[in-house]
Amino acid sequence: MGVMTSTETPLDEKAIVAAAEQALADISTVRSEVSKVIFGQEHVVENTLVAVLSGGHALLVGVPGLAKTKLVTTLGTVLGLDANRIQFTPDLMPSDILGTEVMDQDENGRRSFRFVKGPVFAQLLMADEINRASPRTQSALLQSMQEYHITVAGQRYDLPSPFHVLATQNPLEQEGTYPLPEAQLDRFLLQVDVLYPDLAAERQILLDTTGIAEARATKVIEASRLQEIQKLIRQMPVSDKVVDAILSLVRSARPGQGNTMTDRHVAWGPGPRAGQALMLCARARALYEGRLAPSIDDVHALAEPVLQHRMALTFAARAEGMSVRDVISGLVKQSNA
Repeated sequence: MGVMTSTETPLDEKAIVAAAEQALADISTVRSEVSKVIFGQEHVVENTLVAVLSGGHALLVGVPGLAKTKLVTTLGTVLGLDANRIQFTPDLMPSDILGTEVMDQDENGRRSFRFVKGPVFAQLLMADEINRASPRTQSALLQSMQEYHITVAGQRYDLPSPFHVLATQNPLEQEGTYPLPEAQLDRFLLQVDVLYPDLAAERQILLDTTGIAEARATKVIEASRLQEIQKLIRQMPVSDKVVDAILSLVRSARPGQGNTMTDRHVAWGPGPRAGQALMLCARARALYEGRLAPSIDDVHALAEPVLQHRMALTFAARAEGMSVRDVISGLVKQSNA
C-alpha cells in the first residue's frame, strides 16, 4: 500500500504541472487574441485578466474614451462568456439591474406573478460608470457581487456561473458622481487604473480604428474552461517566502503596526481580504506571465491594484499632495530594501 502512494504522489504533481502548462498555453492564446483589438494597454489588460482568472471582479478607473468598454466586450468574446452591459445613470433603479415581477393572467383569468430577469443575469457584466448611480442602486449590484444570488419578493435566484463584474468609474473629481463606500470598494479584487495610451499605441489606434475594416476578436476558450483554470489557480502552491512577503506588505500598510511612513500618512489600512486577493492574483499573474509558481515580484507588481482602493490617507497627507499610490510604492521599496 505504502509503495503505491509513493508512486502516486509524483504522478499527481506531474498531472498538476501538465494542467498548468495547458493553462499557460490557453492564457497565452487569450492574450494574443485580446491584443489584436486593444492596443498599448498591456498593464490594464493584464490586471483585468488576472482579476477574472482569479475568479473576482475588477474596477476600471479612468476618463471616458480609453477603450474600457471595448476591453470588457472583447474579454467576453475571447473567454466565451455571455456578457451584458448596464449604463449607470442617476435615475437607474435596483429593479433595472436585478429584474422585476410582472403580473401574468392565464386563459381562465387567474393572475400570478412572474419574475423577469434583469441584466445582472450574465456571466460577464459590465457596469458602466458605476459611480453615476445612486447608492441604493450601487448596493443592489454590489450585494449580488458578494453573494452570487439575488432575492426578489422573498424568492432567491442564483446568478450564472462564472459571474464576473467589470465596473468602470470616472475619476471622482468629475461632477454628478456618487463615490462608492469603502466596504463596497473592498468587494472588487483589483482596482485597475486606465491611463492615456503612449504615442505609438495612439498612432496605431488612429490608423486601425478609422478605416473600413476594424479588427474583431474571436472566441478562444469556453466558460467551462475558464472555470477549470480558476480552480487550478487555487491549487497552485505558494512558497512560504511569498506568503511572508504578502503578510508583511499588507500589515505594513496599516497604521499602528510600527511602520513610520504609514503611521504618518494612512488613516486606515487594508483588511485580510487584501491578503487573500494578493494570494490569488499572484498565482494568476504567474500563469499570465508564463510561469508555474508566483514570486515576490508578482506580489510587488500587484501591490497597487490590490491595495489602493482598500486604504485611505489622512487629511494632512492629502493636504501635502500625497496619493495612496505614493505610499504603496514607498512600502514596496521598503520591503525590497
